[in-house]
Amino acid sequence: MKANEVHKLSLDEIKVEEARLRRSLYDLRCQAVTEKLENPRQLRNIRRDVARLMTEKQARKAKESA
Repeated sequence: MKANEVHKLSLDEIKVEEARLRRSLYDLRCQAVTEKLENPRQLRNIRRDVARLMTEKQARKAKESA
């Protein structure tokens, strides 16, 4: 997910997407412990996507309060 895609999402969609990504990150971590991951870069990519969503959420909150 690119930053320009995140900018287009509504706040509710950001929250839903963040929850979905956090769950998939948890599942991947569990899978990494029990078996070999098919694509180890998935962990990094999902972490970065979560960070993008959190950054956008904080930016909107700061913009709203200003």
